[in-house]
Amino acid sequence: MKKLIIILLFSILYLESFARQNISETTKIETFVKIWGFLKYHHTVVATGKTDWDREFTTRIKDLKKLDSKQEINQYYTAWIKNLSKTQDCKNCEAERKQTFKLNYDVLWLKDSVAFSQELIDELEHIKNNRNQNSNFYVSKIKGVGNTNYDNEKKYPDSVFPSTEMRLLTLSRYWNIVNYFFPYKYKTDQSWNSVLQEMIPKFTYAKDTTAYHLAIKELTAKVDDSHAQFSTRNTNMYFGFKWVPFYFKIIDNKAVVTGFCNEVLAKKDDVRVGDVFTNIGGLSVSEILKQKSKFIGASNEAVKLRGAYYILFNGDTDRVTTEFERDGKIEKKILTRYGYNEINYKWNAYNGIDTSKILNGNIGYVNMGNLQKNQVDLVLKNLKNTKAIIFDLRNYPNGTLYQIAEFLNKESKPFVKFTTPQIDNPGNYVFTNVLYCGKKNRDYYKGKVILLCNENTQSHAEFTLMALKTAPDVIVVGSQTSGADGNFSAITLPGNLQTGITGIGVYYPDGTETQRIGIVPDVIVMPTIKGIKAGKDEVLEKALSLL
Repeated sequence: MKKLIIILLFSILYLESFARQNISETTKIETFVKIWGFLKYHHTVVATGKTDWDREFTTRIKDLKKLDSKQEINQYYTAWIKNLSKTQDCKNCEAERKQTFKLNYDVLWLKDSVAFSQELIDELEHIKNNRNQNSNFYVSKIKGVGNTNYDNEKKYPDSVFPSTEMRLLTLSRYWNIVNYFFPYKYKTDQSWNSVLQEMIPKFTYAKDTTAYHLAIKELTAKVDDSHAQFSTRNTNMYFGFKWVPFYFKIIDNKAVVTGFCNEVLAKKDDVRVGDVFTNIGGLSVSEILKQKSKFIGASNEAVKLRGAYYILFNGDTDRVTTEFERDGKIEKKILTRYGYNEINYKWNAYNGIDTSKILNGNIGYVNMGNLQKNQVDLVLKNLKNTKAIIFDLRNYPNGTLYQIAEFLNKESKPFVKFTTPQIDNPGNYVFTNVLYCGKKNRDYYKGKVILLCNENTQSHAEFTLMALKTAPDVIVVGSQTSGADGNFSAITLPGNLQTGITGIGVYYPDGTETQRIGIVPDVIVMPTIKGIKAGKDEVLEKALSLL
């Protein structure tokens, strides 16, 4: 009896303590974002889209500001959920599908007894165990692929610099989409929960449109996905609308000139291929990268450096003072900057114009970025009797992989499988069957095959690389690819702002990952400052030396 009295007293003291505890604004918003997103994708009534769920967010988050204690907040959440009407019992929700991929699944927060009352925990658990099994108004799967589609999200095109509530809606919409439907959430450097905690103040206290857009840019970069890009006129204004008229590559924290967007303008400042810039506007290249690389969406470091093309030399003035190395001497140079339209910037311009050719030694070469589907048969026919073929994938191919794989292989070969999200069990994914390329072909290509890749080999290019790697005698030469291999899912944010994520997981048939890792070369070759200065394509030269 004495023991029972002590337990009862302890329980009463605990409940009184729970009721008196105040909660910080950030923590209040964090729990609200999680519950709002959970209901959006799990609750049978909310999933119909008949309730304006964005309005629920912007209205109720104002109510939340008036509540201080945990008891008040929990009572508010519980009443909100009960007002939605009870979900129907789900007979199939406990049954797990075969081959379910669970690394992204995280519902432990539903049972957080520190933040939630037992009554609220029971309500959330009931919804999870009886979650929506029908279509969801806010998310669907694209037929034939399986990546997610969010076309029913409201755009709010007039929200240039929206209210605090609308800014937090932007954060909540994106955070919850990633939380439940980004197949690689488990691979982000920073835990997705801590991202929410960090970004809430940045969205809450953004002082103007530029600060708000930069918060979105930083948020999307935290997905660590080369597909997750975001830019607006305001973010471009932050980095500067004035550009230098040359291309560069970052090697050893130095910006090495690799070519010209506008050679005439570059020559006015006597800029030459191989010039090595070490300081720009009074800051070293490494200092600039340290300050601004948090805004670059990238699956790996190679793509971070690739994405620095708009953060190093850009600015809002017509000139910038620099320091550079040439022929062993360090000199100062004032560079002229121009408007984007004046410099004629082109992505992947260095890849050349030849679609295919035969090099010395009877070696075929194919630029996959130029090759079109209707050209494949003729190009391969012309290269049929070569000793080897080099397929250059340092670009973006045009859906030619299956035709080429049939040419290279004597039989059908497995090369990839996917994970696709479960709309009826948010946060869970299912492996698809293995996909094959090639077919029975007695007259398949008998020569050696070399595939070239680097950080520009992204998404469909990586997918193509996986298929062509099935050739009988193949070597991959180059450096780490982008590590964003999977169909792109577009996301519209308030203000009609556009971004997106990789929408399906891509794996080798044995389950080996590709995201962030990329397609690993057999022979690693990195361009050098010396090679760039000499005008060499060191990756191609290495491939030729292997033959």
